[in-house]
Amino acid sequence: MTPALDALARLPAAHDAGRHPGLTSVCSAHPLVIRAALTEAATTGAVACIEATCNQVNQDGGYTGMTPADFRGFVLRIAASLSFPADRILFGGDHLGPNPWRRGPAAAAMAKAVTMTRAYAAAGFGKIHLDASMSCADDPTPLPAETMAARAAQLAQAAEQGAQEGGHPPPRFIIGTEVPVPGGAAEHLETLIVTSPADAAETLALQGRAFAAAGLQAAFGRVVALVVQPGVEFGQENVIPFVPEGARDLTRARTSWGGVVFEAHSTDYQTTAALTELVRGGFAILKVGPGLTFALREALYGLDLIAAEIAPGYAPRTLPQTMEVLMLSDPGDWAAYCHGTATDQRLQRHFGYSDRVRYYWTRPQAQRAVDALFAALEGRRIPETLISQYLPRLTRAEPLAPALALAAIRLALAPYSAACAI
Repeated sequence: MTPALDALARLPAAHDAGRHPGLTSVCSAHPLVIRAALTEAATTGAVACIEATCNQVNQDGGYTGMTPADFRGFVLRIAASLSFPADRILFGGDHLGPNPWRRGPAAAAMAKAVTMTRAYAAAGFGKIHLDASMSCADDPTPLPAETMAARAAQLAQAAEQGAQEGGHPPPRFIIGTEVPVPGGAAEHLETLIVTSPADAAETLALQGRAFAAAGLQAAFGRVVALVVQPGVEFGQENVIPFVPEGARDLTRARTSWGGVVFEAHSTDYQTTAALTELVRGGFAILKVGPGLTFALREALYGLDLIAAEIAPGYAPRTLPQTMEVLMLSDPGDWAAYCHGTATDQRLQRHFGYSDRVRYYWTRPQAQRAVDALFAALEGRRIPETLISQYLPRLTRAEPLAPALALAAIRLALAPYSAACAI
């Protein structure tokens, strides 16, 4: 077992013993986010957990154009450039299940999901989140819990086979599906319903029976975490902060069960204190994604304004205008999340907490615009007064454009490092 996989596997026993280590799970395919996450892990001595979702990365390429093997190679090349040890990277597959193909019949969607999950494990992804919660075209809505569990066991079998074929250690599993909407909610939020201990216990029991029926008792013994709703989420314009009292019953239940920790999704934008309370309460795995690309977007837009001040010929708002044209020409990744007047929608497209811009950075036009921005600022030491004006939280960072972009992401990661080190 690699040091990274071992760190994941040891979480339940540590929490059962009264210790409170945590694991930051970075869910992003942006190279600067991955570079920042690896640099943060190198500085803190932590394991770097890098995850891909079923929509980002799959056997068909996902929206990144990468297969699981491609994604792993992509991350490892960044790691090699930083001299970061490969065995300290924990690769995770998030929401692995039929979601990308749910508009088709269940049998076809599950066949694709099985192929995908097997490919993730064969490529060396040791942290596998099984999520078969969604209804397909010929399924009832909502999907019966027994059906979800049986399908998750089918996916677990595929992961077991894939790991063996790839010559990797048996994977560790994350189960459970009571999670916020991936990428954040599409509306303003006021309250959330925290998962009840009874529902969490039922999920564990159903999954245990489904694994046993498939002859996967050993695999169920490698279930590390259960995904639950602790009461955290973000919409386009607001964040619901974690209230520890609301999750006390879940925390007590986990302590009585033992053997598993909780995984919390959509923890983006929570405070250091809130993240620390989550980890202390047994929510040992903290997922973060849009909050990191949101920080990157803030930095890039700030650098755009700085370039307009000090780089001859660089027009202000060149980068935001490029992204606006891209988003308007292809609204599929933001239209369902942005509401209200034209001005409201523009603000939400660019500045909403769900960070819809992140889906467009890989487009050639966006890449050329970012490259032009960095070229305009190449070798220029940016005056502290301009950093204070446009990127005031980064005045202590190295005053060069790439360093400032990475510093912005690491600033967003710092609360996670603090919470997980307790």
